[in-house]
Amino acid sequence: MTSTDSTSTAPWLADFYRDLHRHPELSYQETRTAERIAAKLGELGIDVTSGIGGTGVVGLVRNGDGPTVLLRADMDALPVEEKTGLPYASTAHATDPDGIDVPVAHACGHDMHVTCLLGALEVLVGEQASWSGTVMAVFQPAEELGSGSQAMVDDGLFERFGSPDVVLGQHVAPLPAGMLAAHPGAAFAGADSLRVLLHGVGSHGSMPEQSVDPVVMAAATVMRLQTVVSRTVSATDTVVVTVGSLQAGAKANVIPDRAELALNIRTYDPDVRTGVLATITRIVEAEAQASNAPRKPEITPIDSFPVLVNDADAVARTTAAFRARFGDENVIDPGPGAASEDVGVFATASGAPICYWILGGADPAIFAKAKAEGKAPDLPPNHSPYYAPVIEPTITTGVSALITAAREWLD
Repeated sequence: MTSTDSTSTAPWLADFYRDLHRHPELSYQETRTAERIAAKLGELGIDVTSGIGGTGVVGLVRNGDGPTVLLRADMDALPVEEKTGLPYASTAHATDPDGIDVPVAHACGHDMHVTCLLGALEVLVGEQASWSGTVMAVFQPAEELGSGSQAMVDDGLFERFGSPDVVLGQHVAPLPAGMLAAHPGAAFAGADSLRVLLHGVGSHGSMPEQSVDPVVMAAATVMRLQTVVSRTVSATDTVVVTVGSLQAGAKANVIPDRAELALNIRTYDPDVRTGVLATITRIVEAEAQASNAPRKPEITPIDSFPVLVNDADAVARTTAAFRARFGDENVIDPGPGAASEDVGVFATASGAPICYWILGGADPAIFAKAKAEGKAPDLPPNHSPYYAPVIEPTITTGVSALITAAREWLD
C-alpha cells in the first residue's frame, strides 16, 4: 500500500488482526501480543525495545533531523465473554488480578489499534525518502486500568527514547468505517472506579431479625446512588455514575455478612469530580448507618483516568490533513464523549500537544439502512460482548489516518 491508496492494505494485516483477536490478553499480561509486535517491528527493520512499563513495546524509526511524532496503540483486552459468533472470535480465559478465572475478549478494539499502527509503520519505513524526523511507535499495556501510560512514563519512556513534539493516536468505535472524528478541548471524560465493601451480620434465611442484611443495604445504596446525578449535580455538568457489579452471598437461605459494589464515575470538571466522590462516600456511609451496620463501609479506589484534553491547534492541523485526504464529509467533530482514555498522560508528561481521534469501525451499510428507515442504527458499543469492528474498510482507513497524521507533523 502507498500513503495515498485508500482501497487496499498489505495482505498480512487482516490475518494479523484476526490472530490478535483470537488471542486477547488482560492488562499487564500482554506477553504474546508484545512478542508478536516486537517480531513484526524487527521484520520491518525498526529499532525495538520491549518490557517498557511491564509489557509495553517501543519502536523507533529515526530518519534524520526533524520532529518526533509519537504514535500510540494500546493492546490489552477485557474480561468479557465474546458473543459475536465470528469465526475468529476469542474463546480465551485468563486469571484476573483477584485470582479469578475470567473469559477474555478484545471487546474494545485494541487489536485493531495495534494492527493499524503496524500497517502505518510499514508504509512510513518504505517511504523514508519522502519525510524526515523520528517516529516513536508506542504499544501501550493496561489502558483498561488507566495506568499503562503512566507505567511507561515512570519506566523512563521519554528519558530513554526522547520527548515527542506531538502525540497522535486513534480509538475504534461504532461510527461508519471510513469516517474519522476528533473534538478539540476536553474530548474524553475523566473516570474513577471504586470498590465498596459493605459489612453486615450473617444469619439463617429464616431468621432475618438476627442479621444486618448487606443485600438489602447494597440494594438501598444502589438506588440512592441514582440520585447523585439527578439531584446533586447541575444539569449543565456532565456526570455518569454506574454500579457495574454487585456481589453478595452464595445460597438462597443464607444471609451473608458482606456485599461488594463496584462503581464507575465519569466527570469532566475537577471540582465536580471532588463533589461527586464526596457525595458517594456520604451516601454509602449513611445507608450503612441506617442499616445498623457493625462497621463502616470500606471504599477503595480501583483505577483513575484523567480527562483527555485534545490540543485545539493540533486537532485543527491534523483534521485539516484528514479532510484533504478523506474528504470533508468523512471527518466530523463528535463533541465530548463520556468514554475515558489514558493516552493523554503521554502528552502531559512530555509537554507535547495531543490529537486523539475516533476511527469508525462499523459497517457503513448498517447506517445507510437505518437512515433509509428513519431509525438510529442498532449497534453494540465498545465493551459489549457483541462488539467487533468490521475488518475493512476499518484497517485501510486506520492505517491511512495514522500515515496522514504522522506526515502532517513530520518534515
